[in-house]
Amino acid sequence: MTTSSMDQMSRAQREALLARAKAARISKNDGARQDAIAPRAGGPTQWPSSFAQQRLWLISQMGEQASAAYHVPVHFSLRGPLDADALQAALDRIVQRHETLRTRFAPVDGQPMQRIAEDGRFSLLRHDLSGQADAQGQLAHWIDIETQTPFDLAAGPLARGRLLRLGEDEHVLLLTLHHIVSDGWSMGVLIDELSALYRAYALEGVPAQTDPLPALPIQYADYALWQRQWLSGEVQLKQQAYWREQLDGAPALITLPTDRPRPAVQEYAGASLDLELDEDLSEALRALSRKHGTTLYMTLLAAWSALASRLAGQDEVVIGTPVANRTRVEVEPLIGFFVNTLALRLDLSGSPSVAELLARVREQVLQAQAHQDVPFEQVVEVLKPARSMAHTPLFQLMFTWHNASDGDAVRLGDLQLQALPEQERRSAQFDLSLGLQDVGGRIVGSLGFATALFDRATMARHVEYLKALLRGMAGDDSQSVDRIALLADGERRQVLEAHNATQRDYPQGQCVHRLFEQQAVRTPEAIAAEQDGQSLSYAELNARANRLAHHLRTLGVGADDRVAIGMPRSL
Repeated sequence: MTTSSMDQMSRAQREALLARAKAARISKNDGARQDAIAPRAGGPTQWPSSFAQQRLWLISQMGEQASAAYHVPVHFSLRGPLDADALQAALDRIVQRHETLRTRFAPVDGQPMQRIAEDGRFSLLRHDLSGQADAQGQLAHWIDIETQTPFDLAAGPLARGRLLRLGEDEHVLLLTLHHIVSDGWSMGVLIDELSALYRAYALEGVPAQTDPLPALPIQYADYALWQRQWLSGEVQLKQQAYWREQLDGAPALITLPTDRPRPAVQEYAGASLDLELDEDLSEALRALSRKHGTTLYMTLLAAWSALASRLAGQDEVVIGTPVANRTRVEVEPLIGFFVNTLALRLDLSGSPSVAELLARVREQVLQAQAHQDVPFEQVVEVLKPARSMAHTPLFQLMFTWHNASDGDAVRLGDLQLQALPEQERRSAQFDLSLGLQDVGGRIVGSLGFATALFDRATMARHVEYLKALLRGMAGDDSQSVDRIALLADGERRQVLEAHNATQRDYPQGQCVHRLFEQQAVRTPEAIAAEQDGQSLSYAELNARANRLAHHLRTLGVGADDRVAIGMPRSL
């Protein structure tokens, strides 16, 4: 393909092409050490889950809210004449093509097994909201229901949808899959196939019983079997050794200041804040990345690690980041849970300059990506960190860089399909999750947070701190990262001046116990001290103080004698 023809492609198409080329090269280079993924022979009706599926299944056992944190929703606006039967037929065909959409999970000896149905249809419910006075309110209601309704991993199905009719030529399609059978790449595969199949059935007259798409070379269960066989020898040991060396002794918990104490059991409730960098700052960060040989992903990761380090008071932070993990051509066209998570240990010690930090992060990311094959679940097992129900192991911060499309609508004849903006999150897999992408020349995204720990106002300040840090990094790459000012002028004045404006006029020449006694005379019934729902008035506290004073005098204590006190803080 020529350069000019690539320039005419959309960003999404270019990124997909480059990703496929990279996967093909990796597959070719690794061919000598990787056995081919072959279709499994017939026989059993249940198959081992992948390592990633095994982890999500265990998380789902913690309750519906934990499982709902791993829903993958995507919503589309459909404008134009819609053939609803062709849409249903296209979705049904996708279920037939991909075994993972016909899979449920049942435990065998405490481990989840994939049970794959021979046949199945896509569960698409239909609602007619046209003519209703509050159609938009009803739309928001169904979006909330669809996003939050739990899946039954044992009974299935683990993919569902709702088609909402708003008018003659206006519909909204809500699709929700559980992460255990899908990931971000999978949603792209689903939309590509849905577009092709709908076009074939609705516009080209292809019978709905046929499949005009190329046959899939393997299924997800084939990959799961191959993964368990391949990651059982030298490759596994080599990569496990890398992660053991990298993460041994790393901080197990990020010590960010929180608005509330951490619950004993992680609650998974969450919210999110939108984030947008203006075009000037976005371009300055691109220039900074070009200068230091980093990607935007690396530069933004460096900034967030620096912010987390300063807020937590830690020289090291561990941040999780996802990788597509589709390094084999065979798995590219599959819907399934392939994405892996890398735990990046980032070193902020020694007051590095912006340039030095970028170099450290770049090296760490490249090394981690070279050892991305071993599943995160195995890394946890190798390191054996102290397990806690209160937080995720190894890291509690997640950073994701999304390869954004141009947002162009897909045209299916006279029907236009376009993704709706993401809804605010209602769940949180981690303490904080920062997701960013480059859209229309601006870096945009959102900061998700656990509402059990943080208030929205606190997160709004964090967003402003991150912007200030990024501006400082882009403005001078020779300065120490920890010297970049985070506070705006107003907040700085509040912290340094307003909060320290504590000057008061007090009576001079009197001891504090005399002042207290005078206050007890003036307001004997006023509350002087409180603890755990109990309180003492000034009169009561003064009486207790006098009793203690008389007791000390009987022990021989006189004026100016020192008395050591050892007791819990209490009334």
